[in-house]
Amino acid sequence: MNRIAKILLAVAIVAYPIVVLACLAIFHVPIKIFSLFIIFIALVYLLNATGFPVSGGLKARLRKNARFVFLSGLLLVAALFCLVTGRDLLIKLYPVAMCAIFLFTFGSTLFSPPNICFRFACLADKSLSSSLGASFVERYCRKVTVIWCVFFVLNGACALVTVFSNNDTLWSVYNGGISYLLMGILFAVEFFVRRKVKSKMPESIPISQFCAKSRSMDTVLCYERKWSDKIYFTWGDFLVNCAKIRSFLKAHDETERWILHCEDYWFFLCTFVALLQCKKEVLLTANISPNFIEEIRGSGKSQESSAIRFLTDQIDVEGRKIEGADFIPGIIENAPLPSEQEKLDTPKINADETKIFLYTSGSTGHPKAVAQRMTEFEADNAFVISKWGSEFLSRKLCATVSQHHIYGFLFTISLPFTLATPFRRKRIEFPDEFSLLDDDSYMIIAVPAFLKRTVMERETMENPKLPLSNPWIFTSGGAVSPELSKQTDCIFGFCPLEVYGSTETSGIAYRQQKTDGLVWTPFDNAKIWTDKDDGCLTIISPYIKDPNGFKTGDLVDIREDGKFILNGRADSIVKIEEKRISLTEVENRLLQSGLVQDCCVVAMNDRRQYLAAVIVLNSQGKEKFSGMEKFQINRFFHEYLIQFFENVILPKKWRYLDKIPVDVQGKKHKLEIQALFHSDSEG
Repeated sequence: MNRIAKILLAVAIVAYPIVVLACLAIFHVPIKIFSLFIIFIALVYLLNATGFPVSGGLKARLRKNARFVFLSGLLLVAALFCLVTGRDLLIKLYPVAMCAIFLFTFGSTLFSPPNICFRFACLADKSLSSSLGASFVERYCRKVTVIWCVFFVLNGACALVTVFSNNDTLWSVYNGGISYLLMGILFAVEFFVRRKVKSKMPESIPISQFCAKSRSMDTVLCYERKWSDKIYFTWGDFLVNCAKIRSFLKAHDETERWILHCEDYWFFLCTFVALLQCKKEVLLTANISPNFIEEIRGSGKSQESSAIRFLTDQIDVEGRKIEGADFIPGIIENAPLPSEQEKLDTPKINADETKIFLYTSGSTGHPKAVAQRMTEFEADNAFVISKWGSEFLSRKLCATVSQHHIYGFLFTISLPFTLATPFRRKRIEFPDEFSLLDDDSYMIIAVPAFLKRTVMERETMENPKLPLSNPWIFTSGGAVSPELSKQTDCIFGFCPLEVYGSTETSGIAYRQQKTDGLVWTPFDNAKIWTDKDDGCLTIISPYIKDPNGFKTGDLVDIREDGKFILNGRADSIVKIEEKRISLTEVENRLLQSGLVQDCCVVAMNDRRQYLAAVIVLNSQGKEKFSGMEKFQINRFFHEYLIQFFENVILPKKWRYLDKIPVDVQGKKHKLEIQALFHSDSEG
């Protein structure tokens, strides 16, 4: 809108009731003269709609503001008619018409959300639509919109009564004074109610934005074993532990880079936050074997800073005592109790300046560091909170995953801290631990491998269903098979919500097979496309620092609606007898047989290259092949697959196992699987 038009429009709107009162009630000026003022308002509206002075594109603006131009023109015609004929009915109906227009504008958004009050709120606060309280605010704004609609009905009815009262003074006093006074009272009451409602809203406070007063001292952040045991760790405990660890770090201020591995989620949170507060580089690793740690430390020798130190809560690894590490429980236990000032002192954390390195083994087995910042972590959390924040707030959190990987860190450390959702101090290591969680509603953060392990154990029991009340399950680190999805729904009482992403990209998409099938829905703030050269998924999102985005190694088919289906890894494409074949495609076909619980197809290189398949049969498969020889089972799957592939590329060797070797994160050990076939002479 042109600045001049904006100013004139504001003056017209503010001056309207004053002019009405002054001209009609006080000075008794005929309403015919008042029509000149209405003409002025109509012209201002038209200026606003056309963007005067016109500098091109008038037709486009007229099309865009067609309704506004029509109403302004109608008002102008009515005012001119009154001025020329001396009949004042059309002008007197102006307040009634405005109430009708506002009623239609506000009321229509109740049926085509978001409602207009929520839209105004989002204009004032751009981050509101993706915040924790978005749904809460939208529900409140809907109630406010309904109240305004009721006001416009009642106010319009009163204005209509004054039109036919034959009393210009009454008309002018009500429409130029009382109605505006009522409107002001409604604004004021809503303002104070809004402040009261806002104080009851749950707060989202990320790690980089908290201070000592962000939560009350007795707010529970962490619990032992299960919630009803009432062994809690509070916000006050968190501040004390952070102060103790900061004191230790200040005593070793010359060290800039710190390796952090802590199996205890509570100690991990306190130590991680203290490191950021002291502006240290944090190196997170799940692998703490001596050789791996030494390789990480060796990577710091070229740095100007002194040697890298190692913080952990572990005494030994693989039966070998850990040497040269600082023991976190000992630091906290031996440190003197901080003063009240030290406890309340929370050094600011600049999310953009944080230096966090997630170490993976990569494809080489050697440490590979992926640089991250809290900026991207917290942007990822913000989206998850905007979608499922209420689910977290209504449950206690427990996990089966390591917090040293991006998925585990985001969902077991950063996110529960942001929402003050109490989290279980120790990781769930055995499936039977789920049976303890019958005292409350729990949010379960898991990986497919652990869900599969739990399902397999529970299926052998007389009553396999877990005694969970209203659970919610997030899973990542690998795709959940359709069969496992159904089994999890039956045993846990919830179909897992899968999150697809990587250490480099963070979250990309999500799905819940009960409603979405195999189709993935991208995060709302992600832009995806396929690379022209190899068909791999490429993504730009707030979680990726590179403005050009990141190309994954995953092959996808993107649908017209923007959703997509994963077709496996680019490195899963191999050539057999000069024919290209996707190992993932063969695995998917085996799973679709309805007889396979899990499988893995690998490429073998002996005298020639061929495929080999490892299969875990489900209950239907075991029943079907009961008593059959292995060669007969091989022949069945050969005949099944030949419906989809050429004979030359079908698996030549088969193994039938009770389970496929995987790591803690559910990743299949391809080398171990290939080793199963090296001594196999069967064709």
